[in-house]
Amino acid sequence: MPGVASLRNRFSTLLLPTPQSTPKPLPRNDHLTSHSEPNILAPSPPITVRRPPPPPPPPHRSALFDSGDDTLDHPSSNSSRYSPFSDDESESSLPPAIIPHTLHGSHYRGHSDSISSSSSSISSISPPYKPHPRPSLTVPPPPPPRRTGNENSRESSASSTPTPHSPPPLPSRRPTPEDIPDAILPPPSLPARHSINIGTSSPTDFIADRKPLGSSKLPPPPTRTIAPGDKLPPARRTHTPSSDEESGADEGGDDPRMLLPDASRASRRPPTLRTPKMHVPAYAAHVVVAGTRVLVATHHHLRCFDLARHADVPIWVGDTKEMGVRDAKVTALEFRAGSAGGVVWAGTKEGHLIELDMDSGEVTGSKFGAHAGVVTHIFRHRKAMVSVDDSGKVLVFEPSAASGSEVPSLTYPPRVCRIADKHEFVKLLGGLLWTSVRNDTNGSVPIVRIYDIFTPGNPVRTASVVPNTTHHVGAVTSGTLLQSHAGFVYLGHEGGFISIWSLATGPECTDVVKVSASDVLSLEGVGMRLWAGGRTGVICAYDVSFRPWVVTNAWNAHSGLPVMRIFVDPWSIEREEKLSVVSVGRDEQMRFWDGLLGIDWIGNELLKREREFSTFRTINVLVVSWNVDAAKPEALTDDSANLTFLNDALTSVSPAPDIISFGFQELIDLESRKMAAKTVLLGGKKKGEEGKISEKVTSSYKRWHDRLVREVRALAEGYTVIHTESLVGLFTCMFVKNSERAALKDVAITTIKRGMGGRYGNKGGIVARCVIGDSSICFINCHLAAGQHHVRQRNADVTAMLEEKSVFPSSDAIEESLAYVGGGDGSMVLDHEIVFLNGDLNYRIDQRRDAVISSIHSGDLEALHTHDQLLKEMKHNRGFRLRSFHEGPLTFCPTYKYDRRSNEFDTSEKKRVPAWCDRVLWRSRDSERVKLLHYRRYEANVSDHRPVSAAFAMTVKSVRLDAWAKEKAIVEEDWLGTLVELLADARKFYVEQALI
Repeated sequence: MPGVASLRNRFSTLLLPTPQSTPKPLPRNDHLTSHSEPNILAPSPPITVRRPPPPPPPPHRSALFDSGDDTLDHPSSNSSRYSPFSDDESESSLPPAIIPHTLHGSHYRGHSDSISSSSSSISSISPPYKPHPRPSLTVPPPPPPRRTGNENSRESSASSTPTPHSPPPLPSRRPTPEDIPDAILPPPSLPARHSINIGTSSPTDFIADRKPLGSSKLPPPPTRTIAPGDKLPPARRTHTPSSDEESGADEGGDDPRMLLPDASRASRRPPTLRTPKMHVPAYAAHVVVAGTRVLVATHHHLRCFDLARHADVPIWVGDTKEMGVRDAKVTALEFRAGSAGGVVWAGTKEGHLIELDMDSGEVTGSKFGAHAGVVTHIFRHRKAMVSVDDSGKVLVFEPSAASGSEVPSLTYPPRVCRIADKHEFVKLLGGLLWTSVRNDTNGSVPIVRIYDIFTPGNPVRTASVVPNTTHHVGAVTSGTLLQSHAGFVYLGHEGGFISIWSLATGPECTDVVKVSASDVLSLEGVGMRLWAGGRTGVICAYDVSFRPWVVTNAWNAHSGLPVMRIFVDPWSIEREEKLSVVSVGRDEQMRFWDGLLGIDWIGNELLKREREFSTFRTINVLVVSWNVDAAKPEALTDDSANLTFLNDALTSVSPAPDIISFGFQELIDLESRKMAAKTVLLGGKKKGEEGKISEKVTSSYKRWHDRLVREVRALAEGYTVIHTESLVGLFTCMFVKNSERAALKDVAITTIKRGMGGRYGNKGGIVARCVIGDSSICFINCHLAAGQHHVRQRNADVTAMLEEKSVFPSSDAIEESLAYVGGGDGSMVLDHEIVFLNGDLNYRIDQRRDAVISSIHSGDLEALHTHDQLLKEMKHNRGFRLRSFHEGPLTFCPTYKYDRRSNEFDTSEKKRVPAWCDRVLWRSRDSERVKLLHYRRYEANVSDHRPVSAAFAMTVKSVRLDAWAKEKAIVEEDWLGTLVELLADARKFYVEQALI
């Protein structure tokens, strides 16, 4: 070991006094400490160390970086407070400070480690400083006070927990031989950096200048500030669990789609009344409708139509120039109170109000300059008329008591009110004027102001939307009242929300409901349903008496373009004996709908009488599902359960099944990155010479296809393959008896990707359909998101597949329209009368592994049913899309996860909890049409899953068209009696709301 003198000569060139320096982080493999490091080479007696003056309080930090932790602001704290990397939890005082030295990082580390390994004196180092340009002189540093005690005591002190009077020990570090050369040369000068005064700096400043060190997987601790000129730290990446990871909480918050109303039973049949071909500009046009009369105003042009005579040709055309108002542009229209739709008021951009006769188009009254700004809205309420301009001026026109008139007139002076200007939304609801101004501040909720303009003093109430959701509730776009819930107001918002306001208390917002993934642009209460239009051109009718809400109707109203406005024509009740609803879309077309949804009422009644015009017969269906875990069919050997598995499944139904559906998952190794890359890059291309999928991939499907064909051919009956499809591990192969082949029609098959946000098919489904007689059948083979806690992701996968638009091409044949339900045309999954769903659904058991295995060994499977995620979702989650599906009793042991070629549950490091991942479910419009024959599992052990099968006796129908036409005529006659009652209730509601 070299002597003290030689070591002093060797290190003397490195130890330099620097009055000022900037902290610089020292890379370390372990935690950093911030105490001063004494010089073990200093001679005795020790030199007294002068302490620096106490540092001033740290400068004020931005609240953006203030985490509320005050421990970094006290210079008297221990070493753990000097550095966020320290693991010292003791309450020690500040160690003696020494004059800081400028050290070269690599040399310093090398010698420090060497000295630490050869000496028993262990001490802490000072906080890391940024280097300063070297001076020309080299002066040895002053030594620290000499320690007392022998070597053994010092070693014991180094290995023990630090006391309040001793600094914490240095962590052990691996010495680096190459960092200790025989001759140490002065390192090159470093560029000048920003320096701080050590005497006036605080530990907070040192910590603030630290940068993340090391290559650990854990992210570095947060820093409060970033020094000028420093690079921003890289964005932290959250740990993404593997597809089969069993630990970790469910990712993210509630998926927006999980909050949507249940649309599984929605009718897609459009309730069309009439489709006139009249051009209605999307933004410039304003429309009012009274019975068969329609007035359309576009800028200075006015056109009046009579739908009872010539729907495409106007009965009169007007211009504001002919009305004595030159270059005036119409910006608002409304029927005058008490006119029964015979007189209309028009507001203009210049602030004028004009009264027109609907029959002749003549001007019967006017008030020029009534407003100083643009007239944005005109409303009627009881015997009064209300006009609003963009500056917040409100004029209330009421009948004059002096004249004895019962209707408002433009010749009498109105009452003036004031509201907030630049309003985004204004509507008169329940005698109150509801307004809202757009607020684009991030994270803010809309502010709604409610004015009582018919009460002296015009009291106003300001309220905000209840922020009871993690998603941003956008600006108010529309509002309405609902006949079935007259005490509430419903406001539509951007972002797909509807807020509910109670009129009895305040009014105040009581709830917010997510109804759509896109904006709610238009909203109208129609009878017992709440109609909403969005950006996709679809109008949805909601039954709000359930939680979550139920979508009873949803149809494409405006060819995929936004629905700008929906409103009810209350005068159609008396004039046409209908409740007409009008919608205007971005397609610049006006549509008229039956507000009472009579066509659905008739369709539902016909279903109740189906036995009067249909004949029925029963066929057998066999569904086999198995996650093969990339096993080849040649692996079904070495065990009787493997050898006889396919034959046992095919012969499990007696008589032989008429339809056989094999649904396999993970036919290829999904964990193989090479295989996944080939599938992603080549799977979307056409299967030609250039876009051929890997032979290894296609050969896996072909092997199983050939094996299944051989097994089915061994049966006595003849079968034909009607469907074969694959999707990144998923494989569907369907057979039908030759005797049923002639009755089969409208055959189709497709795939739905759900992996990687719908771009990758490692998760998703293969959807096949066929029509037998007049019954439509759909088969889904799916593989849902994995993970013990990823229930929401699995629910979202199910929702996406069941509600995917245009899965299949729509059916054009007239006779096949009777095969589909809910007014559908067969393009969606739920258009089919019967749906079978099988696959690796990945729903797990929420219980400890040892408890699950104990219940399995004791045969107490019912105890596990209460913890099964799928059963819990079907029972408690009203928004769960599989809630309308059925499943047979789980009388067999969980099918996941086993060690291959054994009957032992997972003994790997993860030790996954056993679960019923492999399931078979079904859904039928009439529950009596599908009867479960068996639901069982098999003991083939070449995979980590066990295969399952389910057999069904399914009833299919054939419709006699002549008998169907007779029953339909009877039902339509019954509808006329129901119509009278519904119209009477609707008229009563609109009278109470002072609209007619």
